[in-house]
Amino acid sequence: MPAPNKFEALAAKDAVVETSGMLKTVAVSLTKIANDIRWLGSGPRCGIGEISLPSLQPGSSIMPGKVNPVIPESVLMVAAQVQGNDVAINIGGLSGVFELNVMMPIMAHNLLQSIGILAAASRLLAELTVKGLVANQDRARQMVEKSLAMVTCLAPRIGYDEAAEIAKEAFSTGRTVREIARERKVLSDEELDRALDAYAQTEGGVQQG
Repeated sequence: MPAPNKFEALAAKDAVVETSGMLKTVAVSLTKIANDIRWLGSGPRCGIGEISLPSLQPGSSIMPGKVNPVIPESVLMVAAQVQGNDVAINIGGLSGVFELNVMMPIMAHNLLQSIGILAAASRLLAELTVKGLVANQDRARQMVEKSLAMVTCLAPRIGYDEAAEIAKEAFSTGRTVREIARERKVLSDEELDRALDAYAQTEGGVQQG
């Protein structure tokens, strides 16, 4: 489709710059997704370990049996390249003089490369990683139970000061908020279980009472 204003299209390459900016936005989003996946899959004993990633290689070159997040890490490299390409495209776009832009070749090259590698990285991340992710439910449940943030749900019921004391004791002893609260008998067992229901906390806040 021809440009509605051919003089503008000849003098400026704003459409290329804008398209590259959209690709950069996708790259930024993929960076966050890939980082979340590899950190949530870190471990299995000294990391977060809430999910397990598909094993795609025999192991680490220095640690036999280790599952490296190779696809998420390749996505990070692709995202970095796309963002670098975008910088060069921006420079190319602002370097036009009157009706001539001698940087059109690098703009075209970088845009086409960004489209190709971003599409491939997205497809591989979906097929070789996301599709095979497994939630480690026991590990996640254990981490939630040990979280000191659980005491926040007790504050509306027992007061801030009492809740703070429970949190401090849980931290210093290595025990859970539930254990300390039950030992102190701040609430009945039924009220305590309802207050510390982690799933309910994801459903619009903590119910009072």
